[in-house]
Amino acid sequence: MNLAMKLTTQNPTRIRSVRHHAFTLIELLLVLVILGILAAIVVPKMSGRTEQARDTAARSQISIFNTALDAYEIDVGHYPKGKNGLQELVQSPRDSQNWRGPYLKSEIPNDPWGNPYVYECPGKHNPNSYDILSMGPDGRVGGDDDVTNWQQPTQKH
Repeated sequence: MNLAMKLTTQNPTRIRSVRHHAFTLIELLLVLVILGILAAIVVPKMSGRTEQARDTAARSQISIFNTALDAYEIDVGHYPKGKNGLQELVQSPRDSQNWRGPYLKSEIPNDPWGNPYVYECPGKHNPNSYDILSMGPDGRVGGDDDVTNWQQPTQKH
């Protein structure tokens, strides 16, 4: 007597239960279709979050620069001049006697899009202090995607 006959005669429901544990090709295809539909819904919604996170990171970094520049100004008596002034937050300028930095823990980072932050002192928008901006995703100064220290963030939907 073979094993299948023996199992059937001893416990007929046992073979049926073994057969029902496997997935059919239709069931697997149905699961893949459902996963595809979910991915089509979720991925576009999450991709907008990446830009929002980069924008928030740039705003946070500009805020950190603001704090460091204010500490520099208190110690030295003025803000760093010129376009490379952010470097004076980590390296002492040659002509400064009251520099008590570094005012940042690390080198000046690029913005979240990989571009250098733009610093000008005196600023065009803040003539009594400085302007800082991230060029945003397009990598160009100007446009509505720049992140600056003189504009309030606009709500993007």
